[in-house]
Amino acid sequence: MDETITAGDVGAGCGVPVQTGPVPVEAPTPMDRRRFLSRTVVSLFGLAAAGAFAEVLGEEHSSAATLPKQPGTPAGPATPARHQWCMVIDLRVCNGCKECTAACQKAHYLHEDQTWIDVVSMRSADGEDYYMPRPCMMCEDPPCVPVCPVGANFRTAEGLTLVDQSRCVGTRICMNSCPYQARYFNWGDAVPAPRQPFPQEPTWPVPQVKGTVGKCVYCAAMLPSGKVPECVSNCPMGVIYLGDMVSDVAVNGLGQVVRLSEFLSQNNAVKFKESYGTHPRVFYVPGRGQNLDTDE
Repeated sequence: MDETITAGDVGAGCGVPVQTGPVPVEAPTPMDRRRFLSRTVVSLFGLAAAGAFAEVLGEEHSSAATLPKQPGTPAGPATPARHQWCMVIDLRVCNGCKECTAACQKAHYLHEDQTWIDVVSMRSADGEDYYMPRPCMMCEDPPCVPVCPVGANFRTAEGLTLVDQSRCVGTRICMNSCPYQARYFNWGDAVPAPRQPFPQEPTWPVPQVKGTVGKCVYCAAMLPSGKVPECVSNCPMGVIYLGDMVSDVAVNGLGQVVRLSEFLSQNNAVKFKESYGTHPRVFYVPGRGQNLDTDE
């Protein structure tokens, strides 16, 4: 049954219907992303959960929260992360326009051959062609992390695998260990970039650093303020959803909101090359009988 969020729940504004299954593609009424996500949590989990979530979205997290601990730093008490980020990619509606790639490259000042999210042409078992966006899989067991000899690769408490380019020495071992070909090497000088809204750090590696490895970061510096990644907000078909496994909510660039666990279950979502044991946090909705557990 659909649940409706009223203006009284979160302040002024018109009510937004929340659908918990597959939703039709339609243009939503533009609204502030932070209020949109807060309203979503109100509907699904009540005012108490919404207050906590809104508080997190309003906080300015320092880079120290995402950087790995230095050797010898005493460990503090374990605090559960407030978010566990993931992505859902609906292959049923991807038309291969590559707007996600273009928006990502523009926002992060990347060279044309540097694709944080790539859109590749695939063929299903019945010979049907389709398109498959491929960001970093944000693996729960990322093979790129333990092989780095200088600790430049690390995983945050919220499930994001990042690269500290100030520590990377360019061995490229992590590139060889990634089964998803989601990394590249900065052979040349970076694309000149104007002053950025965030510091140059693992959550916002702009500009890139020559002689280091680069990859998708889910626009991590934007997440604390309630903004979704550039690939999500710029997909005209609503293919890509940003999901939070803690609040069990996912939202795409068209403003369509789903209950994450139900959406994955009802649409038989799968993971790419799951047999590798990396436990990726990108879920794909095939819809056309595609086999994603393959190297082809």
